[in-house]
Amino acid sequence: MARTTQKGFTLMELMIVVAIVGALLLIALPAYESQLQKGRRVDAMEALQRVASLQENFMLDRSTYTISLADLNITNPISREGHYSITAAACPGGDIANCYVLTATPVATSPQADDTRCTEFRLFSTGAKQADGSLGNDCW
Repeated sequence: MARTTQKGFTLMELMIVVAIVGALLLIALPAYESQLQKGRRVDAMEALQRVASLQENFMLDRSTYTISLADLNITNPISREGHYSITAAACPGGDIANCYVLTATPVATSPQADDTRCTEFRLFSTGAKQADGSLGNDCW
């Protein structure tokens, strides 16, 4: 009598594969999300540099800076990819006529709102850069 062999996987083999895939996902997904957040931080930096350039042009034309982004023809103070909102203010202890600080803060609906490593970026008219979060100024 000929013996028949079954082809396929047993339930045990399938469960082992599922467990291995699950373990790999537990390791890979947080690292992947961290890299995505790091890449989206560039959106804040680019927006701050763009607004700083507009501030410098405004200074050349009017001999003062402005805290109103509308004066810079910015109607929607959100970064290009929509992850950060941009604000302008006079620098601490200074006057808007001669110095400013631009701040990029994550938009609440953006995935960047969960980024605890780099929570806020600041660019000063002097060129100084600051960041808040667990990485601090290393965010730049």
